[in-house]
Amino acid sequence: MILPSDSNMRSPDFVFGVATSSFQIEGGIECRLPSIWDTFCSTPGKIRDRSDGKVACDHFSKWREDIDLISHLCVDAYRFSISWPRVIRQDGSLNKDGIGFYLGLLDRLNDKGIKPFVTLYHWDLPQFLQDAGGWLNRETTHRFCDYVDLVTRAFEKRVYSYATLNEPYCSAYLGYERGIHAPGFTEAAMGKQAAHNLLLAHGMAMQVLDQNSPESLNGIVLNFAPCYPATGSEEDVAAAGIADAEFNQWYIQPLLDGRYPDLLYSLSEQQAPVIAQGDLEVISHPIDFLGINYYTRNVYKAHKMRPYMQVAPADIPTTEMGWEIYPQGLTDLLVSLDRKYDLPPVYITENGAAMADVLEQGIVEDKDRIRYFEQHLEALNQAMQQGVDVRGYFAWSLMDNFEWAEGYTKRFGLVHVDYATQRRTVKASGRHFRDMLLRRALEGG
Repeated sequence: MILPSDSNMRSPDFVFGVATSSFQIEGGIECRLPSIWDTFCSTPGKIRDRSDGKVACDHFSKWREDIDLISHLCVDAYRFSISWPRVIRQDGSLNKDGIGFYLGLLDRLNDKGIKPFVTLYHWDLPQFLQDAGGWLNRETTHRFCDYVDLVTRAFEKRVYSYATLNEPYCSAYLGYERGIHAPGFTEAAMGKQAAHNLLLAHGMAMQVLDQNSPESLNGIVLNFAPCYPATGSEEDVAAAGIADAEFNQWYIQPLLDGRYPDLLYSLSEQQAPVIAQGDLEVISHPIDFLGINYYTRNVYKAHKMRPYMQVAPADIPTTEMGWEIYPQGLTDLLVSLDRKYDLPPVYITENGAAMADVLEQGIVEDKDRIRYFEQHLEALNQAMQQGVDVRGYFAWSLMDNFEWAEGYTKRFGLVHVDYATQRRTVKASGRHFRDMLLRRALEGG
């Protein structure tokens, strides 16, 4: 794995990191409140291998070893999330034992010179808040701000960067409209309302961060799958545009332009979210950075009965998730967003691939994942050459983990995890990633 010779990614100011999230790796369920994902996992038919997050990668116990592993990879930063149910009690007060876990983690990262990039919400809503309506209840936005206030004051100046939310699209659309993710609802109106309340919670939390942590880099992480027409026909181009408005622009346009896409005006009264006066001003609070998660593109064609129809990949390279490997989509996405909006600095906060890894004699030779990273770093470089201000790149993921509705059937990690023994093994991709960063350091030194 070699960085492009003409790339700003070779600068020591460009941040390279690895990423995880709390529910996917921590375990330690006995030391926190239940979350919506605990409930979802216990619902028959929701998780492919009928697994759960009770143990996961046992990071709650093995965090010191895992930070040593991160340090071994020679990265600049570690992106991880806070488990809301671990740090807050049901009465809204701070769980000192839970916050102590993260204080120890943060102090060890800082001691090793690894920048902590903290995500405040990566989908694990406390179940007691879901029982009160979850993200359909506007009051949840206030409870989120209370949580952010307590946590950021407890962390003081230990955090380099805060992201309020990770992928509100997944929380809202997959969780409330499609039922693929927790809490498992399937109502179109629910999806749009949950999305609005999540974005509102982000804007309100940004105000808290301004007050409590003005020196950190504060923003939000959105996921994007750029939408391409199946053909150049007017109908297919229009269909791809509608899909783009619903799945991509719906989440970024309120943040940067203070308004929803025109798609809003085509929604029925039952489907449209309730938007109070002043909400969009709050949502569009200035951010220090935009985190972008990219994995693949989607292709659409026109359909007689609905606005668009997605076309499944055929006879093209895909990951184990069935996602097309399309590096050009990262270039196209970044350049198009940069032209459409006045973007703040951008960080690629997730990029990676689930592959059919095989552990043989203590080695995982995941050459396909190495190629994936090489191709996407080159695509990222092409976007930067066209003027997109990208400041960092995080590989997803540090280690194999609980992949939500897929359970433990998909492996994204630079590090292999034997779930029976919790043994960690750095894959070939992890070694290549480390060597790439070592070469960069030597060239810069």
